[in-house]
Amino acid sequence: MREFEAELVLDAHAILAEGPHWDQESQRLLWVNITPGEVHWFDPATGRDTYTSVGTMVGAAVPRESGGLVVAVENGFAVLEDGEDIRMIADVEADVPGNRMNDGKCDSQGRFWAGTMDREIGDKTGALYRLDSNHHVDTPLSNVTVSNGLGWSPDDRLMYYIDSTTLNVDVFNYNAATGEISGRRTVIEIADDEAMPDGMTVDAEGFVWVSLYGAGKVRRYDPEGVPVAEVSLPATGVTSCAFGGPDLGDLYITTAAQMLSPEELERQPSAGGIFRVRPGVAGQLAHRFRG
Repeated sequence: MREFEAELVLDAHAILAEGPHWDQESQRLLWVNITPGEVHWFDPATGRDTYTSVGTMVGAAVPRESGGLVVAVENGFAVLEDGEDIRMIADVEADVPGNRMNDGKCDSQGRFWAGTMDREIGDKTGALYRLDSNHHVDTPLSNVTVSNGLGWSPDDRLMYYIDSTTLNVDVFNYNAATGEISGRRTVIEIADDEAMPDGMTVDAEGFVWVSLYGAGKVRRYDPEGVPVAEVSLPATGVTSCAFGGPDLGDLYITTAAQMLSPEELERQPSAGGIFRVRPGVAGQLAHRFRG
């Protein structure tokens, strides 16, 4: 198995950095700091990071083709326009106050997928939602504890999905034309002690990169679930990853400092930072929301 070490590119000291999305048009990394409700833009060319506070927890954000961002906020889907104007477009789970929105991303047809999670990470009260371009919301999957990583195969026939507490990466048959999923089965089982699968991405070769929260690693698996490469980080709370850069050959990795003791923070001073590695393979182009 090939091994890599990631370098710190932004010492962000985020509480819970998540949702990395590479915007090819601006050559910047979009990411969120969930707990304080911050949407960030990081420019690797200048090292400059700017952010907007949206006034509520935010699980993920993706650029819109019409301008601005679509955002998975605490209680549903919203649009962030003109930098700071947040506007709700669809509420979800108003009757489940113990839940919040979590990770999300767009498919090739510009539909925004994002799920919810039980804040106490105990009950299966969450779900996976799909926001269509007309702002209609469907619920393709329910009975979820912590809805997390998503990704699609290069041929658009498979959708990968992580409900973190299952300690598995599952895969569905995927219909790109309709957005329907079927035939759920487990493709990767995480057996590491104290490691939980979090965010993920799929590279241009169809291999799956899984962030292992608690283990300080991102691991690459082949389509059959065999581990073939591993990236190590000096921060244990690895939350998600996404390919970026002009050639999509840079793997950006987000981390968290939440729940670390003062002693652990001293041992992990870069926890909550953004890391990068060039693993010798390119990613797929990230998609924008069409609504």
